Amino acid sequence: MKAHHRFALALTGALLLNYLPASAASLSERYDALRTSQPRLQARDAAKTLNVSEADLLAIGIGKTVTRLQEGENVPREIMRRALDLGTVMALTRNENGVLERTGVATRLKPQEEITGLDADKEKEREARMRNIAGGYLGGEIDMRFTFKNWKYAFAVVQPGKDGVVSRSLQFFDAHGDAVHKVYVKSEAGVPVFDKLVADFRNPVQSADLKVTAAPVKTAEKPDSAIDVKEFQMAWNELTDVHQFNRLLGEFGVSREQAMRLAPASSVQRVTPLAVRQLLEESAKQKLEIMAFLGNEAAIQIYSGKVSKVQEAAGWFNVLDPEFNLHLRDNAFNSGYVIKRAGVTSVEFFDKNGELVVSFFGVRERNKPQPQSWVDMTAALPKAGADRR
Repeated sequence: MKAHHRFALALTGALLLNYLPASAASLSERYDALRTSQPRLQARDAAKTLNVSEADLLAIGIGKTVTRLQEGENVPREIMRRALDLGTVMALTRNENGVLERTGVATRLKPQEEITGLDADKEKEREARMRNIAGGYLGGEIDMRFTFKNWKYAFAVVQPGKDGVVSRSLQFFDAHGDAVHKVYVKSEAGVPVFDKLVADFRNPVQSADLKVTAAPVKTAEKPDSAIDVKEFQMAWNELTDVHQFNRLLGEFGVSREQAMRLAPASSVQRVTPLAVRQLLEESAKQKLEIMAFLGNEAAIQIYSGKVSKVQEAAGWFNVLDPEFNLHLRDNAFNSGYVIKRAGVTSVEFFDKNGELVVSFFGVRERNKPQPQSWVDMTAALPKAGADRR
């Protein structure tokens, strides 16, 4: 299609969207018009354009390609527990400016692991983690951390894919209608398992009326002057495990990025937002094994391994490997930091709203130092200025 024809099509679609108010056109009609004008627009961005939630947008397919599943405090966990039987899947977790996709098989915990394998030193933390497991997903190819209290809506979606092959997926959303996790069936053996799961968890009320709630206004940071910085820095230096960091933030009431400003000297080096490109390019070039953490308030997904193919496309910087894809809208990044905690070096990138998009670690063997190649590579990332903050 010629460029001026594509422009005319996009303009026509935009005019149609503006011309048809919500009262005159159904959401389905408005979505069809939008997809005609912008066929590559992702569902999350389409929902924003149409001023609805992504869950509301998906729900217009109920009775055709979409089945609404049951809701309830324990239902999402039980669905994900059953999803362990699907075999090879593509697991997708995203936030506003990042998407992580991993194809593989989720591992199942042994019964004794569910009782004794989860942070025995901290009983409260152990109990919390017990509430947020689904019989597996800890380590292995599909490596997840769940916060099921923030899961609300669940759907099964069956529709023709772009390649003509039928796509089957489980899609989960929070109370605000934002996608928190999606699971795509990738094997024929998983089809009957998927069908049985959908039948067992089918909601008796197949309604598109979701009653999503507005997301709460983000709590303002405490002023730096209200933080006992000296005590905070002492506590930072006393960390013995990076997993203690979130508890540290809670104890002092600081936001994650605020902690970067208040960190002990030499513990944080600010880097440019586009340093994420160099990090991924160098990881591919040097064949470094890395860990990428990406998530939202309901789910975090982790990839561990090497990356190979990295490239920019359509406003995103991407890893496009056969079993691992990472998509980062890095033009929305505002800051990046190389961080040293408990003897471990990581790199974190935040967006313009101060939200953590993605973080990286070097893969290391248990009870062994992190690879020097990882430390050297992070030290060479482009700095954001003379000031480490």
